[in-house]
Amino acid sequence: MNLVWQRLTLSSVPLREYLDTSYLHRLMVGILRPWRQTSILMQWGDTIAAVLLSLIYALAPFVSSTLIGLLLVAGVGFWVLLTVSDDTSLTNAASVTPIHLLVLLYWFIAVAATALSPVKKAALSDLVTLTLYLLLFVLCARVLRISRLRTWLITLYLHISLIVSVYGIRQWFFGAKALATWVDPESSLAKTTRVYSYLGNPNLLAGYLIPAVVLSLVAIFAWQGWIRKALALTMFVVNTACLVLTFSRGGWIGLVVGLLAAMALLVYWWSVEMPPFWRTWSLPIIVGGLIGVLVLAVIFVEPVRLRVFSIFADRQDSSNNFRRNVWDAVFEMIRDRPIIGIGPGHNSFNKVYPLYQRPRYTALSAYSIFLETAVETGFLGLACFLWLIIVILNTAFMQMRRFLNLRSKDGFWLIGAIATLLGMLAHGTVDTVWYRPEVNTLWWLMAALVASYWTAI
Repeated sequence: MNLVWQRLTLSSVPLREYLDTSYLHRLMVGILRPWRQTSILMQWGDTIAAVLLSLIYALAPFVSSTLIGLLLVAGVGFWVLLTVSDDTSLTNAASVTPIHLLVLLYWFIAVAATALSPVKKAALSDLVTLTLYLLLFVLCARVLRISRLRTWLITLYLHISLIVSVYGIRQWFFGAKALATWVDPESSLAKTTRVYSYLGNPNLLAGYLIPAVVLSLVAIFAWQGWIRKALALTMFVVNTACLVLTFSRGGWIGLVVGLLAAMALLVYWWSVEMPPFWRTWSLPIIVGGLIGVLVLAVIFVEPVRLRVFSIFADRQDSSNNFRRNVWDAVFEMIRDRPIIGIGPGHNSFNKVYPLYQRPRYTALSAYSIFLETAVETGFLGLACFLWLIIVILNTAFMQMRRFLNLRSKDGFWLIGAIATLLGMLAHGTVDTVWYRPEVNTLWWLMAALVASYWTAI
């Protein structure tokens, strides 16, 4: 069974041996190495790449998707320049991980889905966008291998998210005009302020803040010194409060899943040092306390109670009813093209969905990342996506155990990455803000964070 699991998660794949003997790798990597050795600018290559990534993550909540796309193009172009001028003797050991292999496989499936798409032009446009995101992962995985750059990017995102959250909380106190159709005028919560900060949509803001909440929680333990720990605690409280005030049900689900996963992993981390009583009961006490807080909030805070109960209202809630009608149409789309899908991206979806939609239920996506993946790339793509998730989580847990044995604080960031990914997946089960650049770039940052720690065990 252990051998089967190792093969499923690609833990035993001899990547170093493959790279050493790969003709394609030798052909593409290092062909401009002599030029790089004489270039003063390229001596700072990884730092320049980190600057480009910093611009993406610093500006994402505040600027248009078009500008983020241009920055992605710049980052990918610079990654190509770095790759063709690399020293192969230094990059073979860690440049490719099992996660990279699954990302590449998913890209090949997306290419096949594009080639077989009934709307090839629209699918090709979105294939380019998907390729940029996947290459963003590759660039992040490279840069994050350098400890100081990893620390910088995580710290940068946490400070930017703090600015976003502070403005969101300000909207709660001073009011905020609803800018989109996510407010149901017939709902009992129609007059309740749902904050959206700079992102223009409360569900999108919730998706953006899930990584901020989890990473600020683990930063309390990872950062050294009481001032830094106090800053991390402040970030955790402010980010959590802002996420709650979005009144995004999917965001709340992601928040609970992310916090529970983080707490469980933190208890596992310290379990070797705990007395027998706390080793056994610490996790049940923490989970029970969190559930108690949620129950009290449901009982005594009317907006929270109404929002939570609406999750179970089925079609009696307008938002639930809308999603159910969209999902009914999506299931028919999957039934008609189950193997390879209609092609990647929302442009393909917008071309095909009107042929299946229920009257008055227009939609830009499938409102579930798993259904969206099945629609776009069929069951082949969905199977690859699930396989990718398994490999990422397995790789993260393996490396976390290695750091646990070393008692290295880098293990806390792996705990944050695992919990964040689970929280984002939980949110994405009932929404598709995951595909927006503000959130998608964070997903690949977390996947790259895991990949950056990878080493064969």
